[in-house]
Amino acid sequence: MSLKKNELRRRLALAALLAVAPLSALAQAAEPASAWPSKPVKLIVPFAPGGPTDIVAPLLAEKMQGVWKQPVVIDYKPGGGTMVGTQFVARSAPDGYTLGMAISAHMINPSLQPSLPYDTTKDLTGVSQLALSHFGLFAHPSQPFNNVTELIAHTKQNRGKVSYATPGVGTGTHLAGEMLNHLAGLDMVHVPYKGSAPAQQDVIGGRVPLLFDVLFSAQPFVKDGRLKVLALASPRRSATSPEIPLIAEAVPGFSAMSIIGVIAPAGVPRELIVRIGADIAQGVKSPELTQRMVSLGMEPVGSTPDEYNALIRSEIDKWQGVVKKAGIKLD
Repeated sequence: MSLKKNELRRRLALAALLAVAPLSALAQAAEPASAWPSKPVKLIVPFAPGGPTDIVAPLLAEKMQGVWKQPVVIDYKPGGGTMVGTQFVARSAPDGYTLGMAISAHMINPSLQPSLPYDTTKDLTGVSQLALSHFGLFAHPSQPFNNVTELIAHTKQNRGKVSYATPGVGTGTHLAGEMLNHLAGLDMVHVPYKGSAPAQQDVIGGRVPLLFDVLFSAQPFVKDGRLKVLALASPRRSATSPEIPLIAEAVPGFSAMSIIGVIAPAGVPRELIVRIGADIAQGVKSPELTQRMVSLGMEPVGSTPDEYNALIRSEIDKWQGVVKKAGIKLD
């Protein structure tokens, strides 16, 4: 009888331990937003170091360390057109301690990558849009058009003979060119390069007449007269260069821009994601971060998670339509 009682006690004790263990894990996962962070925060950058966009990550990390009183560790995970780093974020614990940088590829990849290893809207959530950068349409100074209306007329008179360079297939600038083709009824030929520099040099050299590129990247060549800017692809004029017209002013409905933000794994408690988003938005709007972003040709935003998620969904829908109509496929 004593043995049976001992066995019963042992089984009850084991059951109690098994019951408590998951409750402890849940308690740890459900750390109050007010207590977060109690350890270092990891910021995943899904591309290699270098370039103005990458500069934003250490600026943000430094600012948030001062706010959160914990280290913000930058972890570079390049590859797959940002998919490698983004997948790491998607598979991380939804506790707020792993965040990720996201660029326009985050919204374009669902249309171009049939085997995306995560669901952009179900496995991830927006935290805050940090900034936007303007795409610009540039031309060699010798070209006989000086604005989008003149370009459209020239291209329609020279069917199949007008080409545009971009930093690569599937980039936001490539899709901007295809959107212009679709909305304006053009047939411009895409000439992809491996990066902005070779694309810029071939347009400067007169080998390709047009260039779609990020404004801050190509603007130095406009200032020294080696390129001329026709228009920006954004839905509104640049705060730093308001004199540059928009493609949308000649082609209603046109909108393409480079979007930079912070994302997190889906499932982060609502109260915590709102808290993190608010902290980041406030940091972005601080004078030091605002001035630095503007100097890089970016326009600071600092949005709420809901605003950023709505933008992500609308951009995915937009690019899906462009990719489908243009028949764009990655090799």
